[in-house]
Amino acid sequence: MVEKKDTKIEKEIKKTTKVKQSPKAKEKDVKVEKEVKKDTAEVKTEKKVVAKVKKKDVAIANGFALRISPKQSKYICRIIRGKSPDAAVARLQAVIDEKRPVPMAGLEIGHRKGKGLAGGRFPKNACKGIMEIVKQAGANAVVNGIEAPVIRIARSDRAAAPYRKAGRKAKRTHIYIEIVEKTKLLRRKR
Repeated sequence: MVEKKDTKIEKEIKKTTKVKQSPKAKEKDVKVEKEVKKDTAEVKTEKKVVAKVKKKDVAIANGFALRISPKQSKYICRIIRGKSPDAAVARLQAVIDEKRPVPMAGLEIGHRKGKGLAGGRFPKNACKGIMEIVKQAGANAVVNGIEAPVIRIARSDRAAAPYRKAGRKAKRTHIYIEIVEKTKLLRRKR
């Protein structure tokens, strides 16, 4: 039985080698290869056509259930509203470095140095969290093609707070930042 299998396999190999070696088969293979190359060239040229991206008017970034204080976030959003994303990041970095405090006039907080500053603090954790959202909104503005970006809306809302041990509630905050072009912001104000 072993010999019969070998002979069958040998016959099949001879048949396939004869077909591959014949000149007609070679011509067919060459024609098929040329057709395949033409098809792939057509596919490549089709891929190069790129649709134009619509320019959007608004860039938005959200932060959900951040572990920062809603009370401090409200005052931080006040200081970054109306600024460009780069200026807002620089201002938040100044707060983290304790160069400039965040004005919190509505709260009973001690006075800080500075002209016209009733009271303020340096909420570092809240500034770090909001800074990440501002950077993301700035990146979205670049992608959307906004040339002179300005923060139109900077809003903080209280989020659903989970319970911690001993029945205490944790602090959670939603942050919403919206960026538009400076010219559109000026038109809206008039």
